[in-house]
Formats: sequence, C-alpha cells, structure tokens
Amino acid sequence: MSDKQEFFVSAEEAGQRIDHILAKRYEEKTRSYFQKLVREGNVLLNGKETKVSARPCCQDTLEILFPEAAEVQIEPENIPLDILYEDRDIIIVNKPKGMVVHPAAGHYSGTLVNALMYHCKDSLSGINGELRPGIVHRIDQNTTGSLIVCKNDAAHQAVANQLQIHSITRKYRAIVHGRLTEDGTVHTTIGRHPQRRKEMAVNVPNGKDAVTHYHVLEVFDKFTYIECQLETGRTHQIRVHMKSIGHPILGDDVYGPSKCPFPGLQGQTLHAMTIGFIHPSTGEYIEVEAPLPDYFNELLEKLRR
Repeated sequence: MSDKQEFFVSAEEAGQRIDHILAKRYEEKTRSYFQKLVREGNVLLNGKETKVSARPCCQDTLEILFPEAAEVQIEPENIPLDILYEDRDIIIVNKPKGMVVHPAAGHYSGTLVNALMYHCKDSLSGINGELRPGIVHRIDQNTTGSLIVCKNDAAHQAVANQLQIHSITRKYRAIVHGRLTEDGTVHTTIGRHPQRRKEMAVNVPNGKDAVTHYHVLEVFDKFTYIECQLETGRTHQIRVHMKSIGHPILGDDVYGPSKCPFPGLQGQTLHAMTIGFIHPSTGEYIEVEAPLPDYFNELLEKLRR
C-alpha cells in the first residue's frame, strides 16, 4: 500500500530545491530517489505537480506519495552469512570485505541482498524498493563489519528514525597514515565533490553536517590504530574526515596515497565494529560487536613488530 505524507516547508528549508529538502527530511533515502518521485508526479507543491528545481517558500505545503515497493526481481543466492544477531524484526550481519551491500550497475549478484533474500525468504522490509529490500543503512564495499537489516516495514521505519536523529551507536576501527597522539573530533560538512562526482569532500556547497570523534588506541612508527565514533552517517564520512586532517585510512585507494605500503591490501582498513540501537519491538537497547577480520589483525601484528 502506498504511503502519503504531508508537511509545511520551514523557514530554514525555504528557498532550497525540493530534492534537497526531502533528502534532508528522509535521510535514509537519496536525492536521486526523490528526483524520480518528483518526475513521476508523486510530489505535490501546494497541491500541484512540480519540478525538481522548484524552490518552495516558507509555509508552502509538500505532499509526498511513497509508492508501494515493486516486486523484487533480484535472485536469492545461497551465500554464507556471518550472523551476529537475529530475531523476527531484525538481523545484524558481519559484512566481509569486497561484498557490495545491494545490487547496482555492475553488481547484480553476489551482494549482501542476494544472500539475505535466500536466508530470510520473504521476510525483508520493502521501504527502500526492489533493489534494497531490508537495507536501512549501508557500508562501503571494502569496509567490513556490522550492518542492521530489517525484516519488516515497522522495524525499518523505527531504525531509520534513529538513524535520522543520530541516536544509533556506531563505532569503527581504522588504521590511518601518520602518528596521532591525541583524541579529537572532526566537524565539517560533507557533500559531493564538485569535480569528481564519485567522491565526497568536506565544506562543499550544499554539504550536510558531519561529526566524527576519534580515539587513539595504538601508535606505530608511521601509522595509528584508532576507534572512530559517528555522530552522523554521511557517505564515506570517516574516510573523508581522516583525509581532511592529513591522516587518510591505510589502503584507501580513493582518499589515500596512490601507492599502498602493503601490497595485496584490498581497500581501506576500516571495520564497523560496534552498533547499538533501541530494538524496534522491545524498546530495549541492543549493542552488537563484530570481531576484527583476520586481515586486520594480521596487519596490526606486522605493525607491532
């Protein structure tokens, strides 16, 4: 069944493009998703169809019709899952390095969604559409660790609401270039890079507020082992923030040095270790920890020698 929502444009939102307003209101969905809704006539401005480029005034009415999720066409695949927690509402998995979270161009099989569809059968939320059933947040292909997946729409909405108000505990482990001797916080905006559209950057026009706290765990000769705690969850946030202070993540082939000092290392040494949230049904706080992957532990041992 379709879901219709309506609200008044605030003074702070007035003058912004419709897709920007909606993407900030519903952070679990993308601007491109709302651009598609506008073009299909599913977004009304003061009761009339509008354009993506429209810039509403304060107290204008926006009405959004979220269409019913289309039937999933992606095939279930019998791919082993490392399950950290599971009940009738949610499943928390430990995503391995190299696995894409949901199907997209060039990755229509072998994704986490393909594996989840096999494991969960028909029990996955449909809010994020046919390519992302159950997916309420994501981590990058070469980032490992804990990821919440929702089995029904009520659980999905409850977890998405917590993500939107930044109340979910998310702690990552990373190895960064250079020596960090003190804990710190990086607070910037993050948005799409103006020239390199597949990358993100700090302090760009229309960027979103982003806060990362980092805690030094171990200092080596040329690297530092840290824990990062997110206040916000922007795309590539930790990777972009650590680059911005001159300490890119080891192995990051997008934001780090072009030559990796450890041949064979696949992507960034970044692991989503701890995730904590209020359970959507019981109201209890749940915290789950994903153990460091073998490659990460082996790398730490090399650095300690």
